[in-house]
Amino acid sequence: MSFFNEARFLIKTNIRDYGMYIALFVIMLTFSVMTDGLFMSSRNISNLLDSAGYIAVLAVGMTLIIVIRHIDLSVGFVAGFLGAVAAIFLTQMGLSVWLVIPIVLVFGIIIGLFNGFLVAKIGIPSFVATLAGMLIFRGALLNVTESTGTIIVNDDLFNSLGNGFIPSLVEVNGLHLLSVLVGAVGIALYIYSELSTRRNKVTYGFEVISLPIFIVKLVFVSFIIGYITWVLAGYNGFSWTVVIMLLVVVIYHFLSTKTVLGRNIYAVGSNPEAAHLSGINVTKITMIVFGSMGMLAALSGILFTARLQSATTTAGTLFELDAIAAAYVGGVSSAGGVGKVTGAIIGAIVMASLSSGMNLLGVGISYQYMIRGGVLAAAVIFDVMTRKQRG
Repeated sequence: MSFFNEARFLIKTNIRDYGMYIALFVIMLTFSVMTDGLFMSSRNISNLLDSAGYIAVLAVGMTLIIVIRHIDLSVGFVAGFLGAVAAIFLTQMGLSVWLVIPIVLVFGIIIGLFNGFLVAKIGIPSFVATLAGMLIFRGALLNVTESTGTIIVNDDLFNSLGNGFIPSLVEVNGLHLLSVLVGAVGIALYIYSELSTRRNKVTYGFEVISLPIFIVKLVFVSFIIGYITWVLAGYNGFSWTVVIMLLVVVIYHFLSTKTVLGRNIYAVGSNPEAAHLSGINVTKITMIVFGSMGMLAALSGILFTARLQSATTTAGTLFELDAIAAAYVGGVSSAGGVGKVTGAIIGAIVMASLSSGMNLLGVGISYQYMIRGGVLAAAVIFDVMTRKQRG
């Protein structure tokens, strides 16, 4: 098979994985042209990634929830409520940031496990159980913020999680050296991971793509990582929000692709009955995934509160819908069993790119909602059509 024929075949057979990257490239190119390059400026890309951070964290957890054929509507107000709890601990109780963050994350895990218990043990449909949770935590958020309306957080260390950047060390030609080094390490880890995966597949006799295609893939992805690093390094470098988002992606990508737990999660999503018969504890997997979702909701609430430097009565509103949209745009299947956490991040960036580009063009908020809704509908239609073709 020739190089171009193989490339065309790979894109066709992996359109679910490659489609979102193509869509993101088209969106960025279009807005860059329409805004005379302003969209791709260092400041805008940095702000875009920061604004996508707390939704991307939620989207990672939501992807796994949808993979096991469930949904969690409570995560938005869980994030808002736990962000307010963090603000109260910091301002009214005077606790240290190093104590507040793990406590709030544990609260998130407990809430997630309770949702999982209702779904897996009691048998309540996840839509109903988490809808109840959404109402409960919306009320809880209003309750803890009603006296002041807004809880101002003046802790610089905490606020830096949403607004700060990693230290520069030294600037070289206007570029933040540490950010450049982080990007270089990221490229090296990516190449090592791909080479290791390819070597293992060859060892066990699995089919692999040809060496020229493999090299093109390595060069293309490395270029993208390098370009984004260069853009960010030309402004203030990597923000702590982006660093945390990337850490979440790396950890969850490893857990979902390289561990027994990850394989069990996808087995449950593909066919819960068959997974149960094969010895997988479906109830345990469900509770673990919901507990993970609760922890990520807590982390999202921390990032959002730190970004605003305050907790408000409206924090968390529509977060769950943005996370669900990012997960679907990122390639998760409504039928379960299919979806990658890396796709969730791309989906979140796609949605954030749409909002950023339309804001730069002065598109009205009413039209923005319509366009974003259309993109979500298109993503689900694409998923359904892809499954029909494979079936």
